[in-house]
Amino acid sequence: MSVPAAPHDAAPPAPPGQPRKAATAAWIGSALEYYDFFIYGSAAALIFPKVFFDESDPATATLLSLATFGVAYAARPVGALFLGHFGDRVGRKKIMVFTLILMGVSTFLIGCLPTRDQVGTLAPVLLVLCRVLQGISAAGEQASANSMTLEHAPPNRRGFFTSFTLSGTQGGQLLATLVFLPIAALPEDQLLSWGWRVPFWLSIGVAVVGYVIRRKLDETPAFAQQANSEGVVKLPLVVLLREHWADVLRVVGGALVASVSTIFTVWALAYATSDSVGMSRSSMLWVGALANLVALAAIPLWATLSDRIGRRPVFLVGAVGSAGAMFLYLWAISTGSYPLTMALGIVTFGIVYSAANGVWPAFYGEMFSTRVRLSGMAIGTQIGFAVAGFAVTFAARIAGPDGDDWSAVALFTAALCVPPVIAALSAKETARIPTEQLGERPRRPAAERETVTA
Repeated sequence: MSVPAAPHDAAPPAPPGQPRKAATAAWIGSALEYYDFFIYGSAAALIFPKVFFDESDPATATLLSLATFGVAYAARPVGALFLGHFGDRVGRKKIMVFTLILMGVSTFLIGCLPTRDQVGTLAPVLLVLCRVLQGISAAGEQASANSMTLEHAPPNRRGFFTSFTLSGTQGGQLLATLVFLPIAALPEDQLLSWGWRVPFWLSIGVAVVGYVIRRKLDETPAFAQQANSEGVVKLPLVVLLREHWADVLRVVGGALVASVSTIFTVWALAYATSDSVGMSRSSMLWVGALANLVALAAIPLWATLSDRIGRRPVFLVGAVGSAGAMFLYLWAISTGSYPLTMALGIVTFGIVYSAANGVWPAFYGEMFSTRVRLSGMAIGTQIGFAVAGFAVTFAARIAGPDGDDWSAVALFTAALCVPPVIAALSAKETARIPTEQLGERPRRPAAERETVTA
């Protein structure tokens, strides 16, 4: 075992231009990865009930299709355990490359699957298997990209640089929506036979582009210093639960705010295009596209504000505001007024939700030390995201047999915003803490540390 460094030795600054390079790679990689992830959401709401499930019972088919959307979120905590462990052992860069390739391949395979009419119940089984692989990939993507950008960023701009990961996610969602717009406009027979497959086939480029972008990144100075001085942690999960268990619980609670995104993206789309409301697929896809376009601008602005006034107040604005804004958005859909739905969709998702969405990469990452940062973020967020993913399935149940009880769904979404508020109020403000001191705890004697030299 190597001799431990002083607890607060500052890591050397990142080479000139590296923070921007890391943020750009995180943005592009997240956009490509979440393009894959979100085209599944659109297909689950609009197409998969007719392709992979029994059309004779449309309500049940939709419910089962939305459940497959949530399956990836159930797989994400499992993926977080493995990818978080290796990310804190071998570094951020290798996990970022691996997750992008895995997402590209699994999404491409979805576009190649046989339908229920062709192979019966084997079709949804294969669909779920591919969705699980997507979930495992997503489990490590954001945590590794967030750790990479946070540890490269100047201390006074960590919020701004880490927000690129989330604006990349919104960019991927926007790209997925734009790709689906012409697909959704196809005649029904073409849409259900070959059209829906095209967005999934396009994802094979994700693996190639992502590899080229990310293989040129340098490992972060903070991780390199940790590996060279004290050594990497042998069992990150043990250290994480021993020293940061309260922060993991805060991240789990905070991550439930993602329920706003899944309800907005999937359930509201299915509700608006159902027989009870009757809006067109294309018009509702445009609501999502424009809301994401606004979010691309709003996320870095909220994050920059958090660098000035702190993470907690900005996150609270997003969590509390989203709880109220979702009532207005779902009510607007129930009226059948497209202009009202468009306006409130942009306000809800593009502006209000972006406050929490833009600041959580820094807020969560700053709770943990370099030794266990990737594990802490991956495990905490993915447990919370698992609940958020299945929120769509619960919403479909809560909406009643006709799927039109929007007020119950809005109340359910607001309830899921309460744990994030509690998490933020109980958290320590970290915006002003030097990067090398983030998440520090009283040091154990050297003989008791479970580390191994790099």
